[in-house]
Amino acid sequence: MGTFLFDKTIFGPVKSRRLGVSLGINLLPNDSKVCSFDCIYCECGWTPKRRETKAVLPSREDVKRKLRDQLILMKEEGELPDVITFAGNGEPTLHKDFAGIIDDTIILRNQFAPKCRIAVLTNTTMNHKKDVFEALLKVEDNIQKLDSAFEETIEKLDCPMGRFDLNSTVEQLKQFGDQAIIQTLFVRGEHKGEHIDNTSPEEVEAWLKLIQQIKPKQVMIYTIDRDTPINTLTKVPLEELERIAQKVKDAGFDVQVSG
Repeated sequence: MGTFLFDKTIFGPVKSRRLGVSLGINLLPNDSKVCSFDCIYCECGWTPKRRETKAVLPSREDVKRKLRDQLILMKEEGELPDVITFAGNGEPTLHKDFAGIIDDTIILRNQFAPKCRIAVLTNTTMNHKKDVFEALLKVEDNIQKLDSAFEETIEKLDCPMGRFDLNSTVEQLKQFGDQAIIQTLFVRGEHKGEHIDNTSPEEVEAWLKLIQQIKPKQVMIYTIDRDTPINTLTKVPLEELERIAQKVKDAGFDVQVSG
């Protein structure tokens, strides 16, 4: 199936299923993916295992200048975004100047779009870095990926590029507490001869226990919506997502569902 890459550092605005009118920031290259995961459902395709040349990421100053120009333009047109979202071609917190870019973004937001939220979509792998952790505490929507309570499922579904320790990840998420949003993509299918399904009763029960430990301010539940790198994955029906969401609500958490 076809996938796509974001070809600009500042992209959109686009209508996000979960966030509203979103102005995107891509801190990764415009022509390739850079990520610490290689999720089998990623709309950006596979993460390159090897590169002939080192990936070139946009500089902090370049991001600041382009964001400022776009916000000025949108303000002049009377169409400011609901949210500025760090997403793009991989994992935004891998950028060496991520913390500084967040600081720049907060200043520009306050100047040109004070009602706008700042969101970061992250896969949790850089939370152990002090500057990344502290930067994520500064944004309104600190959206953290947690696709399963079983490390085996995460290995099959998210395919971490390096060592991944679920227990450490959960402990780091607990430190965010209600300053985090947990996002989980539910899907089922086949990959490399193995069945993958994080919607089973066993999966959902164990995942919900982790949610209760982390105590986030919100849980986002969704499923595949765009093309994925493989064609053997199945979109989970909305009514099934709603049943999972009800369990989250019954546990006392705010939940958002995107089918």
